[in-house]
Amino acid sequence: MSSDSISAFATAAELGRLLAQGHTSSEALTRRALDRIAMHDRSLNAFVAVLAEEALQAAAASDQRRRRGEARGLLDGIPYAVKDLFHVAGHPTRAGSRALGSASETTSAHAVTRLSEAGLVLVGKVQTVEFAFGGWGTNAVTGTPLNPRDRAVPRAPGGSSSGSGVAVAAGLVPAALGTDTGGSIRNPAAMCGVVGLKTTVGRIGRGGVVTLAHSFDSIGPLTRSVEDASLFFAAMAGRDPLDPATFGVPPVVLSREPERDLSGLRLRIPAAADLASVEPAVMEHFRAAIGDLAALGAEIREQAMPRPPEAYMTLTGELMAAESWHHLSRYAGPDDSVVHPDVRARILKGKDIDGARYHDLSEQRRAAQIEISRYLEGADALLTPTSPILAPPLAEIDETKTPLGTFTRLVNLADMAALSVPVGLVAGLPTALQIAVPRFEEALALRIGRALEIRRGGLFEPPPAYEMP
Repeated sequence: MSSDSISAFATAAELGRLLAQGHTSSEALTRRALDRIAMHDRSLNAFVAVLAEEALQAAAASDQRRRRGEARGLLDGIPYAVKDLFHVAGHPTRAGSRALGSASETTSAHAVTRLSEAGLVLVGKVQTVEFAFGGWGTNAVTGTPLNPRDRAVPRAPGGSSSGSGVAVAAGLVPAALGTDTGGSIRNPAAMCGVVGLKTTVGRIGRGGVVTLAHSFDSIGPLTRSVEDASLFFAAMAGRDPLDPATFGVPPVVLSREPERDLSGLRLRIPAAADLASVEPAVMEHFRAAIGDLAALGAEIREQAMPRPPEAYMTLTGELMAAESWHHLSRYAGPDDSVVHPDVRARILKGKDIDGARYHDLSEQRRAAQIEISRYLEGADALLTPTSPILAPPLAEIDETKTPLGTFTRLVNLADMAALSVPVGLVAGLPTALQIAVPRFEEALALRIGRALEIRRGGLFEPPPAYEMP
């Protein structure tokens, strides 16, 4: 089987099985990824750096391991990309900004190292909102990646892991790493129609990753299947000597076989008033997904949230601003700062939040965590639309508004985990379901998402314009 006969939208697991069966090689898969990047990225602008020579060397090493019978697992030899917040040894980390300079890093981020140890092939670094502080996915400094779902109208890719979502959706790579502070993995997953896993803080080490808001930042994969998200999650999870949040965290235990029966699971959905901001077409697909989960045996219960989701969104935003000022003031603070005005304004909001105010906000966060925990008593997971809206045209975006965080930010505030999965298209634009679970319960979210994926025969639908070659 030649690489040309393998779909450009094959999942990482499918490619891994083909590699194990000897039907293709890592070098062939890597060359095709590089060819598709060269062909399509001029219009998409997903990549900021392509590491072709190193990728081909890693692919050749993977193929040699397989010939010796020493493959390191199903993902050995699979190409992937990383958001330009992750350090990669020998290359600069610019975080979508002109402020960080161009000095090369001497070591790689912990997550990148873990994937390298599993034999994966890093083909490049992809775009991010400047310093990862923005949900639309725009970047006036390095250029905004274009959502591959609409070639006629430039649309928001979702952010801040914008390049990751675009690269996976357009079939440039089967998976990419992102970070999530208030929805930055789930937003591009929803806008681009891929799977995105927001992990609990402490599951995947953040050593070697540029910080935005330390108490919220987390790492996770964007993929084309729930199965792939599970594989990447398992490969990266574990203790990171540079991230104390990972110390003493329980090991990841995932189901070996996917479960098609969700009987016994109790799933909570917000009341209609809490979902008032959701566009009708998005709501239609959300309700259909809920119906499928009920058909799988899950018990669905509707219950009003303690506060409107926008209230949790606002509180999260204040805390993010305060922490971003602490970490990024040296770049955004000076009058001659080169940080883009939109992003700089978000960071500057934290300047006036002193220690007393930050302590008060932290107490409010703790109260909200208790409140959300009590709301979810008797439920295994909370289901919401990931985004209340479809991907808007870039020309219509208001950078001062954050509707994409309506249902995502409360997950970060509550220190939960969440999986975003695509649940259907509206005039070619994706809708998505968010499956939010208590901290360290990623396996449960993945179980629910995988059951839905199997029932529907897959969740990802390729954007037609990028299906060939």
